[in-house]
Amino acid sequence: MNLDGLDGFTIEVPSWAYGNSGTRFKVFTRPGGPRNPYEKLSDAAQVNRLTGLANRVSLHIPWDLVDDWADLKAHADKLGVRIGAINSNVFQDDDYRLGSLCNPDPAIRRKAIDHHLQCLDVMRQTGSTDLKIWLPDGLNYAGQDSLRGRQERLAEALREIYDASDDNHRILLEYKFFEPYFYSTDIPDWGTSLLHCLALGERATVVLDTGHHAPGTNIEFIVMQLLRQGRLGAFDFNSRYYADDDLIVGSADPFQLFRIMSEIVAADAHRPESRVNFMLDQCHNIEEKIPGQILSVLNVEQALAKALQVDQAALATAQREGDVLGAHQVLMDAYETDVRPALADRREARGLPRDPVKAFGASGYAQTAAAERVGGTQAGWGA
Repeated sequence: MNLDGLDGFTIEVPSWAYGNSGTRFKVFTRPGGPRNPYEKLSDAAQVNRLTGLANRVSLHIPWDLVDDWADLKAHADKLGVRIGAINSNVFQDDDYRLGSLCNPDPAIRRKAIDHHLQCLDVMRQTGSTDLKIWLPDGLNYAGQDSLRGRQERLAEALREIYDASDDNHRILLEYKFFEPYFYSTDIPDWGTSLLHCLALGERATVVLDTGHHAPGTNIEFIVMQLLRQGRLGAFDFNSRYYADDDLIVGSADPFQLFRIMSEIVAADAHRPESRVNFMLDQCHNIEEKIPGQILSVLNVEQALAKALQVDQAALATAQREGDVLGAHQVLMDAYETDVRPALADRREARGLPRDPVKAFGASGYAQTAAAERVGGTQAGWGA
């Protein structure tokens, strides 16, 4: 079984996955939850220690603000991970009720721009190269604001942020077709994100969150198109049944995840030189946080391993000859391949546990964290 394409493949995990989270009805707490960014990094490092796949951790500003970025960076280095993308946050301030970068009030737009400039400064101090922007901006009612005017304001604000970034920085612009607003979202789809990125310059790329599409959307088609343009900057992997459910990636539709990774492999975009940043964006509301992240990382690795089994020559021949079922069967043969024993062997050969989830349970880390993290306020979604 050919697994050479896994060499160098890594997945970035989010700091906020380890804090308390829940629904609009209830945020659940549990013993041993991290109380600050240092403890979040310590939890994230467990995923990398047991899988060898997750050596970067995304931060969210202001949730992860610290007084000494050099000290946090040194803490990450000591743990064997590094700080990845910096995520801005313009969705938890009363001023942003009518939008942030698209707000009709120039003072509020100024505040939102300044926040992104602050994120760029965090990047400079931590060695991060990616600024990830997801805007909650949108409208609930027709006529509430000018659709065109909001796009003009957005373009102007993004231009200022882009021009303030360094030559080694990338802007990763995310889209979402609805929520928290319902009539119109200011970056609702990949086309809108791409148009803004093309206007900004080569260092602006699109973020594809697998949970940010209407039901039935052919996500692998979007992946292919963005790769054709060299503008797929990052993935936010998760899984969904209805909307942005943020469930464990691959849990709802593993075949979709395989199809996505097949397009990635066909373009050699799984290799580090592609600069596609593969990230998780999930909140584990009822399951254990660290095991949930470990399982998510393993699910992406498994989907990639299956995609690497596609007989590309046989597929091309069947497609060229119009062999509809033959071409489909080539994909299905790869998808139905059980790659788990080979992946376990590969982990063992690299000095990693064959079953990382089981190994975490046996490590005692969760029990130690629960005993030691007493007092203070646990970090949570929004804190």
